[in-house]
Amino acid sequence: MKKLSEALTELGIAFKFPIEIRDADGNETYREDSDGYCYKYEWDAKGNATYYENSNDYCRKWERDAKGNETYYEDSDGITRGTPHSAKTCEGKQMTELMKNQAYIRGAACHEEGGEIFVTDQSGNGNHAKLKQ
Repeated sequence: MKKLSEALTELGIAFKFPIEIRDADGNETYREDSDGYCYKYEWDAKGNATYYENSNDYCRKWERDAKGNETYYEDSDGITRGTPHSAKTCEGKQMTELMKNQAYIRGAACHEEGGEIFVTDQSGNGNHAKLKQ
């Protein structure tokens, strides 16, 4: 997995640790620390975590009903509770998606395009680095 810090370095964009990305609702979707540890979260519209994955290839997945009650849980250690309603699983999952929506970080834009994730330098010179390979 290519970390965001690596992409920013390739672009020559200065940054400080921790690197943090939050969605429009303020939920943390990505964090990378100076020791190289990073993780990502996905959230539902009610602010409940639906997916978590870290740089050690550990993941958790939650599904909830309309009231926000957990109806299914699974993690990469093989623990499961409930009945899944989604085809997305933790099995063999690697950290490939940075986030669903575009986020700006110190002069760089992170976005998904054609199933690949890019960090683009916002200086207008067209420099970009691929996060998902």
